[in-house]
Amino acid sequence: MAKQTPLFDAHIDAGAKMVDFGGWDMPINYGSQLAEHQQVREDAGMFDVSHMTIVDIQGAEATEYLRYLLANDVAKLATPGKALYSAMLNEQAGVLDDLIVYKMVDGYRTVVNCATREKDLAWMQQQCAGFAVEIIERDDLSMLAVQGPQAIEKATVALGKIHGPVANQLNPFQGLASEDWFIARTGYTGEDGLEIILPATAVVAFWARLLDAEIKPCGLGARDTLRLEAGMNLYGNDMTELTHPLESAMAWTIAWTPEDREFIGRAALTEIKAEQAYGKLVGLVLEQRGVMRTHQKVHLSEDGPAIGELTSGTFSPTLQQSIAMARVTGTIKDSCFIEIRGKMLPVKIVKLPFVRNGKKQFD
Repeated sequence: MAKQTPLFDAHIDAGAKMVDFGGWDMPINYGSQLAEHQQVREDAGMFDVSHMTIVDIQGAEATEYLRYLLANDVAKLATPGKALYSAMLNEQAGVLDDLIVYKMVDGYRTVVNCATREKDLAWMQQQCAGFAVEIIERDDLSMLAVQGPQAIEKATVALGKIHGPVANQLNPFQGLASEDWFIARTGYTGEDGLEIILPATAVVAFWARLLDAEIKPCGLGARDTLRLEAGMNLYGNDMTELTHPLESAMAWTIAWTPEDREFIGRAALTEIKAEQAYGKLVGLVLEQRGVMRTHQKVHLSEDGPAIGELTSGTFSPTLQQSIAMARVTGTIKDSCFIEIRGKMLPVKIVKLPFVRNGKKQFD
């Protein structure tokens, strides 16, 4: 039986269509995925993301532990509130998961994916041997994302006199505690907004206050089209244990310096980098009718062999055309072909992201 967040009944009351997502009953939409997508691009929408796994890392050697565990370097987080995006790699440099880590006053807080929860927790526990560190899963907490150009202004009203001032002082990619709540200016949509971690016992009442502030609920369907427009990877699609960061548009998340920092997967990743024999993740735009979908093949020419496949694909509500990300090998410049229903259709290769803050990012 699938797990349920504390907001399950609120989703049903709002007319949500529920689906199994990573072992959780989650809303895919509340009637119109397109309307929910546009709500976030133009105003403010909210997502129940309480299925995500929140893990606190505490102890005298929490920093040393995370510097070993993650490909990015938490030593960059000079003050509490700073956030970092990183991959967690295995010894072969495969991506076990991607996550955000926040520096807290008494340690660190990480947010990892729900579908990889058991694997991630087991790996984190296994790697903490030899470190004075404690791994604490915070299943007593819930998490909401409020996203869109009006998100912070409207959410501040719902957050009230205690938590509202914290939201208003945040810089992008920063998160701060507010009593037993945690408010971060982060997201997965390409829009400004907040991710709010709060006691599970308080989330139903807070959801109602967000509704009163005219923030509309949005499902995972819109979350996926928004993140793809923003050029953000989805674990299990655009990166997996069988792919490494260099071929997953994540080279920027690897902290190669200082050179004496050992992190899991560094040796394998160094060798891969030296050989330069790996693919790359690119953005694709279909300029005619049709929708690109995951696993469709990419060809350099109409009659040439496949050089890769789509990792994510959809119809972009903002751009009104199909967009995709694909992992390809070899030399590829500004165009290629996608095989859709037995036909070879030309597509344009563009730099990611496709959309930022509601605006088209390519020519």
